[in-house]
Amino acid sequence: MSDFDRSPISASEAKSLFAEWRAAPALVLAVSGGPDSMALMWLAARWRRSLTRGPRLIAMTVDHGLRPEAAREAHDVKRLAGSLDLPHRTLRWTGAKPKTGLPAAAREARYRLLVQAARASGATHIFTAHTRDDQAETLLMRMLRGSGIAGLAAMARETERDGVWLARPLLDIPKSRLVATLGKAKIAFADDPTNRDMSFTRPRLRALMPVLAEEGGDSRNLARLASRLARANAAIEVLADGAERYLAVRNRDDAWRFGFDAQAFAGLPEEIRLRLLKRAIDRAGHEGPAELGKVEALLAVLDNAIANGQKQTRLKQTLAGAAISLTGGRIHVDPAPPRRGNRA
Repeated sequence: MSDFDRSPISASEAKSLFAEWRAAPALVLAVSGGPDSMALMWLAARWRRSLTRGPRLIAMTVDHGLRPEAAREAHDVKRLAGSLDLPHRTLRWTGAKPKTGLPAAAREARYRLLVQAARASGATHIFTAHTRDDQAETLLMRMLRGSGIAGLAAMARETERDGVWLARPLLDIPKSRLVATLGKAKIAFADDPTNRDMSFTRPRLRALMPVLAEEGGDSRNLARLASRLARANAAIEVLADGAERYLAVRNRDDAWRFGFDAQAFAGLPEEIRLRLLKRAIDRAGHEGPAELGKVEALLAVLDNAIANGQKQTRLKQTLAGAAISLTGGRIHVDPAPPRRGNRA
């Protein structure tokens, strides 16, 4: 690790980190009490004070109700927020907690609560404290799951969720610089033991990072790979947009019915065909995004049917709440009837 990666973030650097959100009316800061989010709040507050006019900042902490220390940590965040002249709210995840898939469920609950609170506060963005280290770990997790190019692009600097933008201003910053920033400012932070719990995937991968770094797989290089894959993914999306405009036909009543000329569809590169098919399924379906592997399997069936004479072939399958059919030389994607078990 270089000396620079151990250096605190200066006031001028903070200004450049947050500059693009200067015109926002209000920003929510998601602050858990750990080093990354405490540094985010400290830096954002310094940046806001440097502006004559700027967005309102509101610190929010989600208490998942999973650890007894969480309430004290939320209080510590509130105390620091008060010293920075920032309002603070604690949001609580109530109700039964799942016995399996807890990290994913907690993450979903956290974002749901933050988005609801952001809307109520008039905020357009939620700042999260994801770092370059988080980006590298996300890439590794998705590589191990066999994700496609879109997944390997890892986290974007901004993503939209239910009308609110999730922004990650620290995505290019290593965690070590945030810890150094807090050290210089003499700000304490919480240590969440779940970050070292080897029953979860992310901590296990985190423990491997020093070994990977010795082989050149440090967070800088892994994050650079994610950035390059994001660039490639954006280019493919542009090509898919053009192909969709060329091929897709929607009903006159504007219902989610898409039709592709099967022969023209078959002539496109496989990655473009895959994306067009997944887009149509996700739009027409009512069971959430289709899994990439299942869309790949469906595409193979369609390709085989088209190659064997699409004019005579009739095919119908369902996936993710969408009905996909091949008839008369056209591929159609429509909403599928609800499963019997899902009817009210």
